[in-house]
Amino acid sequence: MHLNLIQVAQSLGVEESVVMAWVRHDALPCVKDSGRLLFDRSQVAGWATERGLAARAGFLSSAAQDNPENCSAIEAMLRRGGIWREVHPADVPLTLAGVIERLGGLTPQIRQMLVHRVQSPGALTWAPVGKHFALPHLRSRVALGRDHGLISLMMLSAPMPLEEATPDGLPVRYLLFFMAPTPRSHLEILAGLSASITRGPFGQSIKNGAPDAEVFRALSQSCPAEELKTTTEHLPQK
Repeated sequence: MHLNLIQVAQSLGVEESVVMAWVRHDALPCVKDSGRLLFDRSQVAGWATERGLAARAGFLSSAAQDNPENCSAIEAMLRRGGIWREVHPADVPLTLAGVIERLGGLTPQIRQMLVHRVQSPGALTWAPVGKHFALPHLRSRVALGRDHGLISLMMLSAPMPLEEATPDGLPVRYLLFFMAPTPRSHLEILAGLSASITRGPFGQSIKNGAPDAEVFRALSQSCPAEELKTTTEHLPQK
């Protein structure tokens, strides 16, 4: 579950400006989506606990029970979008066109529309999440149905220049582009990918340049099976 800026401020009993300062100077984890700051509830709870901050409202309660995105569904979408290595930042638009070509079952007109959209200036929200990662996605969401969601991992050959500052000041070297199968699953995928990067071996396997099979295996290990409960009914399965 993601919280907005107001909910985090209320939960911790501080002004919104204080939360913004924590984001800028104290690495409070967040994701930027279409100009909004979104905060993963479990990450905020962990960050606050490490600093001795007590929650004062119900938004952070039961954070340990927050369910990450269904790993089986995410893995299926990553296999669909593929892992692309040594991508130069200047070649990202061309690579995105190649990612769209991997989507089966689309008419040529829809495929062409999607390629044009992902390559249009300002069409993407880049969503830097820290630890050298960003989660780019279409600013104007497209829902193609449950069989057409995809995630694509791009390992860059050089840092990606972004106008948006990263939460921890580290340059972006890895992109996880995604297209949600349904509007309902968009934020869940955003949250699931963000959590998978920070918990378990998934993010580290990417940084180590691990083979594809090891990256997929690390993804499946990054959210324990007992935590996967609520999202399978509207996400594609393998």
